[in-house]
Amino acid sequence: MSRIGDELASIVERDPAARSRIEVALLYPGIHAVWGHRCSSWLWRHRMKFLGRAVSQFTRFLTQIEIHPGATLGARLFIDHGSGVVIGETTVIGDDVTIYHGATLGGNTLDPGKRHPTIGDRIVVGSGAKVLGDIHVGSDSRIGANAVLLRTVAEHSVVVGVPGQVIADSRGRIRPTGEDADLPDPVGTSVKSLLRRVEELEMQVTGHLTTSNSYISTDGVWQTEDDFSI
Repeated sequence: MSRIGDELASIVERDPAARSRIEVALLYPGIHAVWGHRCSSWLWRHRMKFLGRAVSQFTRFLTQIEIHPGATLGARLFIDHGSGVVIGETTVIGDDVTIYHGATLGGNTLDPGKRHPTIGDRIVVGSGAKVLGDIHVGSDSRIGANAVLLRTVAEHSVVVGVPGQVIADSRGRIRPTGEDADLPDPVGTSVKSLLRRVEELEMQVTGHLTTSNSYISTDGVWQTEDDFSI
């Protein structure tokens, strides 16, 4: 009972919409999914795999959250809202992790064995995020909404984009160097390319630019106050 009370208290602490432990226990599908997994996992580990899967699917029917009975969940996991969350068979999740609706902790191979991610402690997985493959996400990291993470990241990482890129650490410091310093930005690159082409055409037609400065410098920094509608 102390474990259940600890779980309920942690959800009340992390969710400002939660008004009491009783409300969380009765009305939050995320905690129901965790409790259902506890039953299905026990059956799975005691060689009653069919029954474990049956309990897992029944829990999925009730909560719209699918957690494979083979997955390992740490203490005080909070699945907020929950609808559409999928957690694969060989996933390992640490303590005090928060997962939002639509997130997937899945595999990217059909090979047996460890094929799902290992999630450290105190991690936030945003809504719609996909963490795929046998990778490790370091503790205290944040995975942005709709990000697709396919590789291991260190502790305190902030990951966004498709494919997921580390843009900062969770303490608010921008990553100034390393392989993630120059992030791909296809929209920005396209806009800069178009503006350069406009400048070339203006020079060919008029012999000079219509503005006193180029729209962008060689390092890609905007050089005008104009607002370009795309």
